[in-house]
Order: sequence, then C-alpha cells, then structure tokens
Amino acid sequence: MAEHKNNILKKIWMPAALFVLALILPFIVTEFWVHVLNEILILGLFALSFNMIFGYMGQLSFGHAAYYGVGAYTTGLLMVKANWPLFVTLPISMVTAGICALILGYFCVRLRGIYFAILTMAFGQLVFYIIFQWYSFTGGDNGLQGINPPAWLFKTNPYYFFTLVVVTIGAIILWFISESPFGYTMRTIRDNTERTEFIGINVQRYMLINFVIAGMFAGLAGAIWGPFNRSVAPDLCSWQHSGGPVFMAILGGPHYFLGPMLGSVIYTLLNAFVTGYTEYWPLVSGIVIIIVVLLLPGGVLGVYKEKFGHLKSKESTTLEHGGS
Repeated sequence: MAEHKNNILKKIWMPAALFVLALILPFIVTEFWVHVLNEILILGLFALSFNMIFGYMGQLSFGHAAYYGVGAYTTGLLMVKANWPLFVTLPISMVTAGICALILGYFCVRLRGIYFAILTMAFGQLVFYIIFQWYSFTGGDNGLQGINPPAWLFKTNPYYFFTLVVVTIGAIILWFISESPFGYTMRTIRDNTERTEFIGINVQRYMLINFVIAGMFAGLAGAIWGPFNRSVAPDLCSWQHSGGPVFMAILGGPHYFLGPMLGSVIYTLLNAFVTGYTEYWPLVSGIVIIIVVLLLPGGVLGVYKEKFGHLKSKESTTLEHGGS
C-alpha cells in the first residue's frame, strides 16, 4: 500500500509542481509574459494531442494543424456569426474536429510510415484550401476578426487562468487515456504492428480511435486560441503550422507524457526572446532542431532521465527492451 502511494506521488509531483508554478507566475511577471504563458499552454495542449499519434502510436502526422484550425474556426464562426457563448462552442469545436479527424483518419490509418505522413499532410492542405477559398463563410485569407471572449475574460490574466483550467483538464484526460489499457495497446502497435495484428487486435480500428481523440483535443486547443488571439486565419491549418507540435514533441521528449508540454515551454519562450532581436526565427529554430536531433535524440526529458535517473517508468522500460 505504501509502495503504491509512493508510485503515485512519483508520477504526480512534477505535474503538481508545474501547476502551482503556473498559478503563481501571473502575479510575478509582466503582462507580456502572461501573454506568452497563455501561448505556451494552448500550444502545449496542441502538442500533447499530436503526441498521441507520434509518441504513442508511432506515426508522424504532418496535417495535425487541420484539426486545430477546424476547432478554431468552429468557435470563431459560432461566436461571430451566431453570437454563441464561448463555453458552448468549446465542446462543439471538439466534436467538429473529431468528425473531421474521423473522416480523414479513416483513410490515413490504412497506411504506415512516410505514406501516413504524406497523406495526413495532403488532407491537412485540403482543409487549408477549403477554408482559404470559402470567402463567403470563412472570410478566406482575411480570416475572422472580432472573436471576443466574455467581458470577465477580456483581460490577460483572467483568460490565462481560464486557459490553465481548460488545458489542465484536457491534459489530465489525455494522461488517463495514455495510461489506460487503450494507451498500452497503442504502445504495442507502435513497437510491433505486425505482432499486434497477429494476436488478434484490430490495429486500424485502434489507430482510428486514437486519431480521433488526438483530433478532438487539437480542436479544443484551437477553440481557446481564437478568443485569445481575437481572430483566426487559414494559416492555422497549414502544414507549416503542423510543424510546431512536431518540433515541440521532439524537443521535449516524445516518449514522455509531459515532453511536448516542456517542448512548448522551450519553443515559445525561445520564439518570444529571439523575435525580440531578429527576424530570422526560422533559422534559429532550424539550428535548434538540428542540435536536438543529433545530440538529444530523447529530447530534454530523455537527457534528464539519462543523467539523473529520476524518470523511471513502465513506458521507458518498454522502450529500452522493446525498441521504438
């Protein structure tokens, strides 16, 4: 019993400490940095949802921004054109993004590896061009403006705490999914798809369910981005935007649940700092990703585990003995 409690404490101490830190920071830093913290949380949830496909399913999606954009546009359209309240639009945005992921994922999960990546990117670009060309409904390349949150969320700090609550709930749900039998089935598919099929598991069905879950939470992240930014644009669905969660997951450590969130912290802070001095952010981000891929293949959390050995988990054991 005591050992069980210790195991639980080992798993939750870091997320709990990060949550307390996130509660305190807005009272310490300036409004600009609260704005940056808000971006970290939203992009962190986006990256966590992407990692359900990349880190747990073992497939690289280059079209994940499509579901982020669908969630953002659903919220934006409902709030601007139908004057629906923000809280009602959030679950609808998740459902809309999930339906989009179900339709596109039905075709994507039939492929593996580079073919999966290319098909997800192609479908992502299809969503981008539909939104880009549909001027009468989406505003085309002008996007949608005036997506204002309720008056009590209008200032930076209240919206930050609202984002913190939504992202925390979303992250907890994703964590329970990743630690459930379903999550461990996804790890098995990642480690050896053929053997998983051989023991009678319907791999395509599991992959499709996981694809839809990831799409729904990407849609939730997009849904809170629109009111935060007061506008949405087609670029949210582009393949370039899909590169963001890939970068964050690799940077933080795709084989750890909190890896993408840590990647979001580093990526967003680095972006905010570098763009204050130079316009060559893509060059800097490219250099960083080269360094991480060549020198830190397990991401920052992988290095932390290797140096300090504090992150022992069933997942890492699977990786060491089963390969990824």
